[in-house]
Amino acid sequence: MTGFPKDFIFGAATDAYQIEGAMLEDGKGLSVCDAFYGTPGKSWNNQNGSIACDHYHRYLNDVAIMKEIGLQAYRFSISWPRVMPAGTGAPNAKGIAFYDRLIDALLAAGVQPWATLFHWDYPLELYKRGGWLNPDSPLWFAEYTAVVIDRFSDRITHWLTLNEPQCFIGNGHHSGTQAPGLKLSWAETLLAAHHAFLAHGRAVSVIRARAKKPAIVGYAPVGCVFMPIDADPGNIRAAYEETFAVRPKPEVWNCAWWMDPVYLGTYPGDGVKLYEADMPKIGADDMKTISQPLDCIGTNMYQASYCRQRADGTRERLDHAAGIPLTTYTWPITPDVLYWGPKFLHERYKMPVVITENGMANVDMVFRDGKVHDPQRCEYIDLHLDAVSRAMADGVPIHGYFYWSLMDNFEWEHGYRHRFGLVHVDFESQKRILKDSAYRYRDIIARRNA
Repeated sequence: MTGFPKDFIFGAATDAYQIEGAMLEDGKGLSVCDAFYGTPGKSWNNQNGSIACDHYHRYLNDVAIMKEIGLQAYRFSISWPRVMPAGTGAPNAKGIAFYDRLIDALLAAGVQPWATLFHWDYPLELYKRGGWLNPDSPLWFAEYTAVVIDRFSDRITHWLTLNEPQCFIGNGHHSGTQAPGLKLSWAETLLAAHHAFLAHGRAVSVIRARAKKPAIVGYAPVGCVFMPIDADPGNIRAAYEETFAVRPKPEVWNCAWWMDPVYLGTYPGDGVKLYEADMPKIGADDMKTISQPLDCIGTNMYQASYCRQRADGTRERLDHAAGIPLTTYTWPITPDVLYWGPKFLHERYKMPVVITENGMANVDMVFRDGKVHDPQRCEYIDLHLDAVSRAMADGVPIHGYFYWSLMDNFEWEHGYRHRFGLVHVDFESQKRILKDSAYRYRDIIARRNA
């Protein structure tokens, strides 16, 4: 692993619903996540995030852990219904006060706060009014954004609007496997996505207009990457094209549909042709609203598939080799995703990249010595940061890396079955133990800072 520049950001990420708990405390409203995962049969062993990591009460200890690891930044999400219980209208002073305390603690510890405005916990009261299908949903999101910006932008300068629309729209509104658990038609799914894009654009405008300090603004979709099987130029081109190809419905796992409107101001032509009969009505100023100027390409990248060019010039996806290492999520471990993914995104969108999530679920346990030894995760971090370093050496402007996740947490339909954290959490006692990977990450950061 070659050196990282002094301004490269090493951080870790979490999400409000997955760690905060305190579901009904201090005036918080319910979200679609509270409702969905509170329903039997929606998650492993009927587990939910009502307590999770109890971060709402233990944030000072968690910030101290961040300082111990040496994190330079912490990416967290703000719970919309904690700030605005009904989604619109009167803000919740106690909910806002929690984030005030968290932000102040981060700054006191020398950890830069990076705030995500929406990480899937849509207010239940607004969901009852149609949620993302309601054409007023972008206005609701803008109202919420204004409350957040007015209160916190004197201390927060880094903002991300939406996290992984492929998941909260595709999984939440079409396949129904995640909150709110809908199985909409494809036309309705595209309409919900279009409203989410408009919400993103309106939020960016609010940030630009109201932020009290110069703001760095981004967006964090999933990076659905294909890698070339080798360095042949034809195979590289095939992998690039496959990365940005839109596939027939109901396949939501692509980059272009979820990135082109935001970064290029247009829906990808192959997708428009595929989805012609289901396309939402696009207003005269919609694409201008959606494509407000951003400062970086945020992307959550965990894995990739391979692709090559056939002799006739067409593209061919390839299966992974038998026996490829897998995480406990059964995701293949493909470190070069963080070489080719940022490279392809930068080539298409001409902006610097931030890896807003990357990490692995592992078999983690407390050993008899009281420690958590996770050599696989240590190696995972090394290999993926090496890929980032190589991409930067080849001219790709990558400005930061956020490991997912700071701590073990509630993993949606999988409950507490999978552990992604640098920090082990005993969900009964809430005891935290830094894993070997946390110390490994600390050493990487310290060497760069030396």
